[in-house]
Order: sequence, then C-alpha cells, then structure tokens
Amino acid sequence: MGQTQTKPVIPAACWSCNFDTGREHFCTACGRIQPLAPGADFFSFFGLPQKLQVDAAELEKQFHALSWKLHPDNFGQAGKRERALAVERSSQLNDAYRALRDPVRRVEYLLQRAGLRKEGATKQQAPPELLQEVFELNESLEELREARQSCNGAQQAAPLRKKLEAAQLNFEGKLGEVDAQLAAAFGQWDAALAAAAGEAQRAELMARLNEILNRRSYIRNLVANVQKELAEGIV
Repeated sequence: MGQTQTKPVIPAACWSCNFDTGREHFCTACGRIQPLAPGADFFSFFGLPQKLQVDAAELEKQFHALSWKLHPDNFGQAGKRERALAVERSSQLNDAYRALRDPVRRVEYLLQRAGLRKEGATKQQAPPELLQEVFELNESLEELREARQSCNGAQQAAPLRKKLEAAQLNFEGKLGEVDAQLAAAFGQWDAALAAAAGEAQRAELMARLNEILNRRSYIRNLVANVQKELAEGIV
C-alpha cells in the first residue's frame, strides 16, 4: 500500500544560517541537522499524515536511511549544538519507528496523543456478550489449579485441559475477529482524515478505535492466561 509523503515538521528558518530549511531534516542551504518543531509527532518525523494504514516496507526503508544520516557518529567533528541535535534526533527516530511499525502500537500512540489512552493502561472489563464464556473459563482455570494439588491431579486435569484447549481456540478466533474490526476501523479513520472530516466525526472514530483496543487487550489477556495455565505441569 502506498502512503502520502509530506514534509517533516521542521522550523522554517535554520538555527545556524537562518535560511529557509525547506522543511527538511537537514538545512537545504548550509546542510546543518535541524530540530523538530515543538509538538511534532512521530508521524511527522517520517513526513506522514496521522494515518493508520502504513506501508511497513517503506517505513523501514526510511528508518534505515535516516538512521545512517542522523547517527551521532557522523557528527564527531561538528559543533556542540549539532552533536546534541544528532543524539536527540537519533533517539527520536528510534522511538518513532518503534511506535509506528506495529499496527497496535501505532493506534495506541495516536490515541495517547489525543489523551484517550494512557501508556500501559487498559480497561480490564469483560465485554457484556462474553460474560458467560469468561465466567465458565475462569471456573475451568480454577478447577485446573485445584486439580494440580490433588493426589490424582493428572487424571482430574486431563478433561479440564481439553476443555481449556477448546476455550483457547475459541478466544483466539475472537481475537482474530477483533483484529479484523481494528483493520476496518483503520480504513475508516484514514478515509475520514483524507476527506478532512470534522472534529466530531474524528472523535467518534477515535472512541471506536479505543473501544476495539480495550476489547482486544481483554481477549488477548484471556488467551495468555489459558496458555500459561496449560503450560504448567502437575505437582
């Protein structure tokens, strides 16, 4: 998938020669490395709009090219200001790439920028339609833990393990469904951005994205808990 390129968010005037920077990472007049403008985000670092469908191969290509150009080792003989900028920009580049290369981290970053999501914080509340399945799953997990402590735990655990393996497959399928919903929401967000949608529509789409992420996080944790329990042996 192609992606629209724009100029990175760079101050218009070069800090060194005061000429027009051309909004490039390096001044078009004197070649000095430039800082990002205040408030610039990770998308703008790569000259991208805040779209969620990103060409991963192109992003990686840009990352490697910029890694070489911005590497502090290239500025060993430069002045103090430019050496400091190289360290700062190289660190920003790595942070930006880590945030944007993964689709889930990408949308989390977008929502964090909007104040809708805190890093590392997710709602752990079962979706209403899954309450019964989650209740039965937790019961089975507890029974398996109790069976491990029983003198004939292996015999008791065998049917429970089969039940949990089936539950794991079920929730992995639901996780795939949520990922498909997230991908569709990405398309809706990008279309709204391209059409210069109003603030109300964008807020509604962000709320939808946040809701899907919360659901995904909850189901992913369920799958991880089942995997952990199934990996435990009988004591």
